[in-house]
Amino acid sequence: MRLLYSIGIFLYGLLLRILAPFHAKAKLMVAGRKDWYSRMKQTVDSSQKHIWFHFASLGEFEQGRPVLEAVKNNYLDHKIIVTFYSPSGYEIRKNTALADYVFYLPYDTSQHARLFLDLINPSFAVFTKYEYWYYFFEGLHRRGIPLFLISAIFRPDQIFFQAYGTFFLKILSYVTYFFVQNEESVRLLKEFGIRNAGLAGDTRFDRVVDIPKSRKMIPEISQFIGENPALVAGSTWPEDEQALQELLLDYSDYKLILAPHEINESHLASIFKLWPKALRFSGMATYDAAIIADSKVLVIDNIGMLSSLYGYGQLAYIGGGFGVGIHNTLEAATYGIPVLFGPNFKKFQEAKDLVQNGSGFAIASAKELKKVFAVLQDQTVRQKAGKLAREYVLQKAGATPIIMKYLKSNPVKI
Repeated sequence: MRLLYSIGIFLYGLLLRILAPFHAKAKLMVAGRKDWYSRMKQTVDSSQKHIWFHFASLGEFEQGRPVLEAVKNNYLDHKIIVTFYSPSGYEIRKNTALADYVFYLPYDTSQHARLFLDLINPSFAVFTKYEYWYYFFEGLHRRGIPLFLISAIFRPDQIFFQAYGTFFLKILSYVTYFFVQNEESVRLLKEFGIRNAGLAGDTRFDRVVDIPKSRKMIPEISQFIGENPALVAGSTWPEDEQALQELLLDYSDYKLILAPHEINESHLASIFKLWPKALRFSGMATYDAAIIADSKVLVIDNIGMLSSLYGYGQLAYIGGGFGVGIHNTLEAATYGIPVLFGPNFKKFQEAKDLVQNGSGFAIASAKELKKVFAVLQDQTVRQKAGKLAREYVLQKAGATPIIMKYLKSNPVKI
């Protein structure tokens, strides 16, 4: 199985190189990893102490950020190395002040893992939620370097727990300790002989709980909304946008702030077909007041504003639920507003919790979206749901102190 895994990694890298001339994301992934060893060797001082954080993408970075901040503040004699797998993380956070060095994670091969770990030789490593790489994990284990998984969550249908998943279960055996999100994950790991796990919760709550206090004020958004009620739709895909287009036909008083998950020109073009009079955020300075007042949709054609945008809405819609799964619901819930999303949410504990406590609303069609939206036009109903959303976030915060207490009680060899 290890041979098949290695072949799969090789073929994936080859596929990216083939696609790179035609696909922007693949191009960034290939370019970011080109000559990675020589660039790291010129940059990283191997004689210094390092702590390694790895994140799949931007979402995982924001999720693990509270722990990253706490570790940086508590290990002042260490340099922080951050790696990303995806361009969505690296390109946006490559200059973050929370890290001394930021790189793409090299492809997971035996040679790459050996060279990478020889260079940084971390005191310990922290991975967030997902990302299980055999050679990097095995290399850390063989060198006696602690590896921690934070905000991890496991389900019975994952490959680790299948009859054919022995190799992938072996990857989990290299982890020093799992800080998991729920009791189900603790029980599942124990069923498969993994007892080095404890309930800590999801560090995203620690990240989002204070967002309303620190959010950026955006004058262009205030200008666009005016006196109208606003619906903020974040991380949307075409299926979400189609449902929202049908919704707005019945709610002409609403303004829609639309932050699509992908902001390539192809996707933006499909959005402007749905709403020909939609405005671009990047063009707000060029529109006159009459055009802004007349338009019902503002398309956010950049990345990084979404957590502040939710503060302008009476309601939030989170995209992805008509595809592989919804995106971050907590950045909206923390503002104390109801959260709506598509049907594919059951892999996300926080979304299930929001539905259960009456602050989250799952819809399976545009028709259902209209029905739920109509109910939430009652101010009393909407405010009650929003209050429950905010209370949920406040109750769930606190994972980071649990993780830091463990690190201090079980000091790593530095």
